[in-house]
Amino acid sequence: MSNLVTLLLNENIKGLKPYESARRLFSGAGNNQQIWLNANESPFANPYDIDAQRFNRYPDCQPPAVIDAYAQYAGIETDQLLVSRGADEGIELLIRAFCTPGKDSVLICPPTYGMYAISAETCDVAIERAPLKADFSLDVQAIKAFKGKVNLVFICSPNNPTGTSVDKAQLRDVIEHFADSAIVVIDEAYIEFDRDNSWADELNNYPNIAILRTLSKAFALAGLRCGFTLAQAPIIQALMKVIAPYPIPEPVAQIAAQALSQNGLTTLEQQVRVINQEKTQLKHAIDAYAEVELVGDDKANFILFRTANKSALMAHLVARNILIRDQSKQLNLDNCLRITVGSPEQNKQLLSEISRFFTNQSSTQEA
Repeated sequence: MSNLVTLLLNENIKGLKPYESARRLFSGAGNNQQIWLNANESPFANPYDIDAQRFNRYPDCQPPAVIDAYAQYAGIETDQLLVSRGADEGIELLIRAFCTPGKDSVLICPPTYGMYAISAETCDVAIERAPLKADFSLDVQAIKAFKGKVNLVFICSPNNPTGTSVDKAQLRDVIEHFADSAIVVIDEAYIEFDRDNSWADELNNYPNIAILRTLSKAFALAGLRCGFTLAQAPIIQALMKVIAPYPIPEPVAQIAAQALSQNGLTTLEQQVRVINQEKTQLKHAIDAYAEVELVGDDKANFILFRTANKSALMAHLVARNILIRDQSKQLNLDNCLRITVGSPEQNKQLLSEISRFFTNQSSTQEA
């Protein structure tokens, strides 16, 4: 690091480590033959039309076509919605708007999505933790103990990487407990795989909830970087004070509006149905191995499992251009691997290689 950078670098940034995204972990390994099952992306790639006539103009901060379409999709009012550069920006905006650097704190419930902590650290906001119980349910009493100590409570449902949904009665208890002291942020990135547990229809009842959504998962638009924050109007108005002036590029807005059209939503439903069918088959096939223990639940588009052969299996798959995600660094997830549900063909190849691995392992042990 140069002397100038050392001199000027924010003290809070010096000790940070970048978020280990799936692409960053395998940044030098990309080729057309690889099967990407490590980032909870959709296996589908859908075509869209682009009109370049407005590319010479700055885009709308909140594109009306996108706001109107997503508000209708989510069953909320347009003033209860903000569109951003992925749900990740929504996380950062909430922290910037409602936490004072060097003073305030947020609460997370590990094991969970890593960007809550990364965003807080980047903003010099402290992180408190109320770990999930052994069955990955909320430890409600532990969470409640932080009343008056945190400004934001992040709860992911369905949770990444456990695939579990949060019990509605428990979450309601948490929301009501923090009614006068903190915003409860419900991350619904995977809600299209668990529709019955959405909190969007409760938005008018609770002024202290914010819901994170995205087009990256079920909508098959991870490359678009388009997400949403749903909340009552006062929270949305506060977020508008800290968002960039032109956060949504014109091509992103055009594609998002098409994805949220009637045809786009029909495609979404069809593809979610295929992914759920494949998920069930994949889960049953993996569960058949004595060396494997399924972990968590299947309420998203991935499967989590534990095996003592974690490192060897991971290496076997990577050597054959099949990339999955090691979750062993997460709390209580030792020896755990996460598999994103791919296309039928990808899942077939994956299962073939897993079968080959365990067959080879058995042969080696017998010899």
